[in-house]
Amino acid sequence: MKRIIIWVLICLPALASAQDDYKQRFEQLGSILPTPNSYRTASGAPGENYWQQKADYDIKVKLDEANNKITGTETVTYYNQSPHPLNYLWLQLDQNMRAKGSDSELTSTYTFFNDTIPAKFIEQYIANGGNSYDFEGGFKIDYVKDASGNPMNYLIQKTMMKIRLPQTLKPGEKISFSTGWSYNINDRMKGGGRSGFEYFEEDGNALYTIAQFYPRMAVYNDVEGWQNKQFLGSGEFALTFGDFNVEITVPNDHIVAATGMVQNAKEVLTKEQYNRYEKALKSTEQTFIVTEEEAIANEKDKSTQYETWKFTAKNVRDFGFATSRKFIWDGMMVELSETKPFAQSFYPKEGNPLWEKESTKAVKNTLELYSKRTFDYPYPQATSVHAASIGMEYPMICFNFGRPNPDGTYSVRTQLGMTYVIVHEVGHNYFPMIVNSDERQWAWMDEGLNSFLESNVMWEYYPDLPYTDNSPQAITGYMKSSKDAQRAIMTNPEQVLRLGPNAYAKPAAALNLLRNTILGPELFDESFKAYAQRWKFKHPTPADFFRTMEDASAVDLDWFWRGWFYSTDHVDIAVDEVKYYRIASEEQSKEKKTKTPKGDLGKKEGEEEQKNTDFSEGPSYINVQDTPDFWYGEYRSKADDKAIKARYKDKHFYEVIFTNEGGLVSPLKIKFDYKDGTSETRMIPAEIWRKNEKKTRKVFILDKEVANVTFDPNNELADTEINNNVFPKVEESTKLDEFKKKGK
Repeated sequence: MKRIIIWVLICLPALASAQDDYKQRFEQLGSILPTPNSYRTASGAPGENYWQQKADYDIKVKLDEANNKITGTETVTYYNQSPHPLNYLWLQLDQNMRAKGSDSELTSTYTFFNDTIPAKFIEQYIANGGNSYDFEGGFKIDYVKDASGNPMNYLIQKTMMKIRLPQTLKPGEKISFSTGWSYNINDRMKGGGRSGFEYFEEDGNALYTIAQFYPRMAVYNDVEGWQNKQFLGSGEFALTFGDFNVEITVPNDHIVAATGMVQNAKEVLTKEQYNRYEKALKSTEQTFIVTEEEAIANEKDKSTQYETWKFTAKNVRDFGFATSRKFIWDGMMVELSETKPFAQSFYPKEGNPLWEKESTKAVKNTLELYSKRTFDYPYPQATSVHAASIGMEYPMICFNFGRPNPDGTYSVRTQLGMTYVIVHEVGHNYFPMIVNSDERQWAWMDEGLNSFLESNVMWEYYPDLPYTDNSPQAITGYMKSSKDAQRAIMTNPEQVLRLGPNAYAKPAAALNLLRNTILGPELFDESFKAYAQRWKFKHPTPADFFRTMEDASAVDLDWFWRGWFYSTDHVDIAVDEVKYYRIASEEQSKEKKTKTPKGDLGKKEGEEEQKNTDFSEGPSYINVQDTPDFWYGEYRSKADDKAIKARYKDKHFYEVIFTNEGGLVSPLKIKFDYKDGTSETRMIPAEIWRKNEKKTRKVFILDKEVANVTFDPNNELADTEINNNVFPKVEESTKLDEFKKKGK
């Protein structure tokens, strides 16, 4: 028989805390986050003096199809709604990253992984940063003029342009200026890129996906002043909201998809196509506006006549469009609780039969779930355009991959990839197109939040597709990889080593963990919706997100943000040992101790601690004595010792000792499998680690005798090493996987 004194057992957790293991993982983020002010409050909401700028655009562009060139003019009206006088303006010239000698070219790197390399890689990735093929990229700025037509003083600084104002733009004032420009459109097959064209050799036509095609106002805000960080390629965009009127001149056999709503559909469509379009706008059934037969017929001759499509878009941060004579076009109205946006798809015949079957449906599914989790989709339409080997987003329009084989067959993998990329890119309408975070600084604020909601759409609407991304379990391989190959989530995207796991999958996994395990769906959804609604059509920062999630949930999550977003620690919690105790009977208590118990109290000085490896020796026994008077202090009443002994005499006490091997603190989800074949699960908050972040222990009082104890039984806590999750130990990983699947 093994016996110990009960009050010593109670005191062990405090005695076990070692200062050299205490690494401040529960320290508040107050010293890291910016100080709240009247612009951004401590609650995470916009303050009473919050402000943001506005920029309206009138743009006219023309596609020179023969030369793959864009020419354009624009008039920008910029509103200084800040409390600051401005002496100059900054605009983005992102096409300049493709100019010869650009920073993106000069700073690009490549590693030869083996002695075989595709020829295409030399020009796309190695020679001059992918700008070596016969292509002259970058904007050619023809002029910058004021409202009276007078030349303005400007400076081009790589991918930025500075306009020096002739007089100070005071708070509350606005200024209008115009620019003229042109640039050559890149062949995406040769050099990649977020926008450009794809050439189809069989029919001699091209499909143009056009973006970053005009000089765009940079953001000026209360956090950084001008956001004029250069564009190197990975960090995307920070943009100002405004209203757009855009005229797009293309060959008259082209079909154009764009941000906003077409204003002259009756002029640019045939009578039959226009009637179908009007019907589709009001129908919840998929309707073809341009059929596949019409698109194939359209491919045969190239018109030399031009016509202009006119679009308007209100309160958007950017504008993109796609144009081709190859487009099939279908759409349907989506009924949300407050709005009825139009979901539509544009794709060449090479996308069928997959695209006509899945694309517009995916747009609809995305709008439904995202609206439920944030706010009803406020724009009049959402468009999915098929383009090879790309996933890229702009307000109300996105470009998406997923192409069947030439004979029309496709694999489940192709269908899965095409579906989730559409969900993801359409979802970007919410983050960052409406909840307008700074992509150039914080890629995770749009990619991570969007990937999180993407996974929820896929799990809810596509349970039969083998989608496994963005769950805590899916990120474990990355999190346990070499720390030399990782960066913290809170790292600028240009410095991130692996952007996919860092900005997409890891923050998405963290949010799924936070929703499904830590806060629970109801509390998380309410908090997440509060963030989205507070910051729609505004410019949030990471602090605004962190603070809102805590403000709306009443849960201190600083430990979570610190561990998941500011560090490269990973979750690896070991069930180090389980000690089994019963309360000794009166007869047992009277017997003389016959052997030394295992564990801390049985260890002699200088000896290593003896650990239980299983339950084969049965329980140790605890002598429970009547409570001595000194334990009562000044209390005049006393506990009923006899009743307490009777209440617990048949209970089973299990002291479970956990070791934090990975450094990232985690809640403890513990499953007890009983000898009678039943089981139960207990959830312990992460705060159990607050006194000792390396090792902690918890005593569980159970009604039944335990056969096995398992940490993270459902693989939902991102634990990277499952072999140490079970007591008694299971040696082989494959056996442990089977053990968990069977729920033993």
